[in-house]
Amino acid sequence: MRRGRFLVGLVVALVSVIGYYSVRQTNPITGQTQHIALTHDQEIALGVQSAPEMAAQFGGLDPDPSIQADVAAIGQRVVRVSVAGTTDYQFSFHVLRDPETVNAFALPGGPIFITRGLLNRLENEAELAGVLGHETGHVIARHSAAQIAKSRLAQGLVVAVGAAGSDDGSGGRHAAQVAAVVAQMVQLKYGRGDEIQADTLGVRLMSEAGYDPRAMIELMRILEQSGSGERPPEFMSSHPDPGNRRGIIDQAIRTRFPSGVPEQLTLGRRIKLSS
Repeated sequence: MRRGRFLVGLVVALVSVIGYYSVRQTNPITGQTQHIALTHDQEIALGVQSAPEMAAQFGGLDPDPSIQADVAAIGQRVVRVSVAGTTDYQFSFHVLRDPETVNAFALPGGPIFITRGLLNRLENEAELAGVLGHETGHVIARHSAAQIAKSRLAQGLVVAVGAAGSDDGSGGRHAAQVAAVVAQMVQLKYGRGDEIQADTLGVRLMSEAGYDPRAMIELMRILEQSGSGERPPEFMSSHPDPGNRRGIIDQAIRTRFPSGVPEQLTLGRRIKLSS
C-alpha cells in the first residue's frame, strides 16, 4: 500500500513538472524565457472575466466620471506611445471606489485598476503615469500568466506529496502542509522579481510617454509613508520594501539616461480630485 501511494505521488509530481517545463516562450519585450500557462487570447479573456469581481472587492468603481476619464487618458497615453502599444493586449484603466486601500492592480490581458486611496495621495500626472506604467509592465511581461503556471506546478507537487505520504495517521496531511509552505515561499521569491521588473519597465514606459521617471522615486516615498504598523520583512513579502525599490528605480533611470533625464520629460499637471 505504501509503495502504491508513493508511485501515485511520483506520477503526479512528474506530470506536474513535465507540464510546467515543456512550455517555454520568449517574451519579445523583456527577452525573458518564461514558462507560460495561457495563450494571449486566454489572458485577455481571463482579464475581462475577472474585472467585475476585482472591482466588487473594492467597493466597485469610483462614481466620478471625470476621474475615470482622466486616469484612462493618462493610462492610454502610456500605452499608445510606448512599447506596450505594440502588443495585442486590451488595456483599460479604472479607479476603484475604496478610499482606504493604497494599491494598484493589473489583471491578465490588460485591465488595470488603481484605488481611490492611492490616487488621493498622488501629486501629479507623472506619479500616476508611474503607477500605471508599473502595472502595464506586469501585463506586457506576462507576470500573471507565469505565476499561474507556477501555481499549477506548486499545486501538483502539493498533491503529489500528500498522496505519497498519506497513511492512516496525520503524516500525509503534515507532509502536504509542509509542501504548501515551501511552494508558497518559492512563489513569493518570484513575486519580488516580478515587482522589480515591473518597476524597471515602468521607468521605460512612462518616459516613452513623455513623463519624468524620477516621479517614481517620489511615488515610493508615498507608498512607504502609507504603510501602517510594522511592515513585514521583505523576505516574506511579494512586494519589495519601497525603500529598497527607490534604489532599484534610481538605477533603472541612470541606466536608461546615462547623461541625465532629458529636460523635455515632464511631471505633467497637478492632480485635483473632488471629494
